[in-house]
Amino acid sequence: MIATIHTVAFAGVEVLPIEVQVAISGQLPSFTIVGLPDKAVGESRERVRTALAAIGLALPPKRITVNLAPADVQKEGSHFDLPIALGLLVSMGVIGIEDIASYCVLGELSLNGSIAAVNGVLPAAIAANASDRGLICPGAQGGEAAWAGGLDVLAPRSLLELINHFKGVSVLSTPARSPLVEIAATKDLRDIKGQETAKRALEIAAAGGHNLLMMGPPGSGKSMLAARLPGLLPPLSAAEALDVSMIHSLAGQLPGGGIRRQRPFRDPHHSASTPALVGGGLRTRPGEISLAHRGVLFLDELPEFARATLEALRQPMETGRVTVARANSHVTFPARFQLVAAMNPCRCGHLDEPQLSCGKAPKCAVDYQTKISGPMFDRIDLHVDVPAVNPLDLSLPSASETSATVAARVATARDLQFQRLSALNTDVMTNAEADGEMLEQIAAPDADGRALLTQAAEKMLLSARGYHRMLRVARTIADLDNSAQVRRIHIAEALSYRRVMPGRTLAGAGS
Repeated sequence: MIATIHTVAFAGVEVLPIEVQVAISGQLPSFTIVGLPDKAVGESRERVRTALAAIGLALPPKRITVNLAPADVQKEGSHFDLPIALGLLVSMGVIGIEDIASYCVLGELSLNGSIAAVNGVLPAAIAANASDRGLICPGAQGGEAAWAGGLDVLAPRSLLELINHFKGVSVLSTPARSPLVEIAATKDLRDIKGQETAKRALEIAAAGGHNLLMMGPPGSGKSMLAARLPGLLPPLSAAEALDVSMIHSLAGQLPGGGIRRQRPFRDPHHSASTPALVGGGLRTRPGEISLAHRGVLFLDELPEFARATLEALRQPMETGRVTVARANSHVTFPARFQLVAAMNPCRCGHLDEPQLSCGKAPKCAVDYQTKISGPMFDRIDLHVDVPAVNPLDLSLPSASETSATVAARVATARDLQFQRLSALNTDVMTNAEADGEMLEQIAAPDADGRALLTQAAEKMLLSARGYHRMLRVARTIADLDNSAQVRRIHIAEALSYRRVMPGRTLAGAGS
């Protein structure tokens, strides 16, 4: 008899159904796994053999063949241990095939027979629910699987527990959903003294989901401002939280199976490689831009990132997804993130302070700032200077406006966006995601505003993308002003946050 156990493989966030077929035949003793297994799957032989021995079961001295079908799909990960073990138990007559046929199974076996946690339980549970199957997963992740809906979940902590459940010796209880993980914001905007322009830009970025670049000398508070952005953002909706948690589950970054409503905030070091940032590697995994999906990606010391690494962000910033192409596969991850970046104006950082600047100023500033390419620069909505803090400001008491106060205004602006965009029957959720045609409906300025924007676009040499980004920012400023119409004053403020790309001069500046 050939025992067939259902499990899954992962291609990005896509869940692929896999059949584990186990056959025992009366030939010379061997244990073979076929069907494109990677090294972790191939090592399942020893883990399964030892785990069965730990509960008093020995494999028969016969030829054991395990086929992972379809055979042309690469199988990666240790989660195939448990389905292989259950296939063997069915073939040996320990449990009946009717007990296991309606379940999708995944889990790693320890040598003592316990079942260890694995990556991808949440997306596997959602896929199992969609195919009308139950799920068998590690005991530590039963609460994570329960978030998938009303599917039948068995979460044993050991192989022996699962066998006893099927034999009726004991019954596994249905796991409850793991609790929502609530993380209180500990960094408040009122801790930052001065920098009112930067705070305003941060509020606009939070309200519309806009990309933001802060430029200023060391110690001016750029990183402090970025660290307080999570406290201004509205929580994830239920659908967004599930979407984000699926990615973190695949990456093994969902501790305890808890679902988070806070938006992700990722801040990789500037030494990060391109695969670390956009995804990939030997075993393709989501990168930082996917782990920041529906949240914020903060890149400090932006010009210090490798040029090729930054250029790899350009397409995901436009499309909201990244496709990692390899010779044998193409894997797509969602990557709709909000970029917040910080940089010094030059390598020494003191361009505007003659007493501290190096002897290469101001030429070094152009060389340093042009490490950011024009297309990358054009994709950033808000550019704000963060000057050195005046010592007098440091002696003043803390600001009266807290993160909670600003977050309330941001939430109101986001509600206005949601109502407006929902009426258009689109999946766009923020002003920053609106395209050109949609902008004509939601952000058409009044006559004075359009005249100012046209004049500025000619003077600042704005591209079509830059023109539309200014409209998006102006629409967000109008939302914060509770204005249905984008007016000249909103266009003017949006233009004040637009920097001419380093190395360019304004049109007509030399005449």
